[in-house]
Amino acid sequence: MTPVLEISGVAKDYRGLRPLRLQQLSIAPGEHVAIVGFDQPSAEVFVNLVTGATVPDAGTVSLFGRPTTQIADSADWLAVVDRFGIVSARAVLLDQLTVTQNLAMPFTLEIEPPADDVRERAEHLAVEVGLHEAAWARPSGELDAVDRARMRLARALALDPAVLLLEHASAGLEHDAAATFGAAVRAIAERRGVALLAVTADETFASAAASRVLIWEPATGRLNDRRRRGWFGRRVG
Repeated sequence: MTPVLEISGVAKDYRGLRPLRLQQLSIAPGEHVAIVGFDQPSAEVFVNLVTGATVPDAGTVSLFGRPTTQIADSADWLAVVDRFGIVSARAVLLDQLTVTQNLAMPFTLEIEPPADDVRERAEHLAVEVGLHEAAWARPSGELDAVDRARMRLARALALDPAVLLLEHASAGLEHDAAATFGAAVRAIAERRGVALLAVTADETFASAAASRVLIWEPATGRLNDRRRRGWFGRRVG
C-alpha cells in the first residue's frame, strides 16, 4: 500500500537557529500520527513541505507515491493540496459571518444567505464536529476557543480530504478541552477512514488524536517513538 506521505533525509533552511531536519517518516493511508516538538515557525515550514508548497533543500518528500519536486505547475499543485484538509489558526475565519456562512464558503461564495443545499452541507459539517445548533446563526467572532477549533476542523473536512493535517490545532485550549478535541478529531478520522498527521507542542492533544506519537529532535531530525522513550502524555505548552 502506497504511503500518503514519505519523508527521507529532509533539510530546509528557514532562517531559524538551524535548518528544519527530518530523517525519516512514513504514514500509511488511514494511519493517525502526531509529532510533538514543533514551535510555530517550524510547524509552518513543515506544513509547507508536506503539502508541496515548498520543496526541501535536501532529501525527498513524497505525497501519494510522488516526489513533490515533480509537481509541474500551480494547477498540478492545487490538485495535490486539495487532498489535504488543513486545521490551522492560519486558516481565515470571517468573524462577522455566522458559523453556517463560514462553513458554506468551501462550497460557494454565495453565502448571504447560502442556497438550501449548501446550507444543509454546512450544517452537516457542524453536527459532525460537535458544534451545537444554537451556535450556527451566531457570528463566528463570538465563539469560544473550543468552538473555533471545531469550526476550523469542519472547514478542513468540507472537501472530503484523504489526509487531515493539523498545525497546532489545540493552541489556546485548556488541558481537558485539548484532550476532548483530540479524541473527537481521531474519531472523525477513523469514521471517515482518512490519515491524520498532527504537528503540535501539546502532548495531551497528541495522545488523544493519534495512535502513534513521535517526539521530534530538532538538532538531528530524528523522530522518536514516545513509547520506546518512556514519555507520558504530559502537556508541553
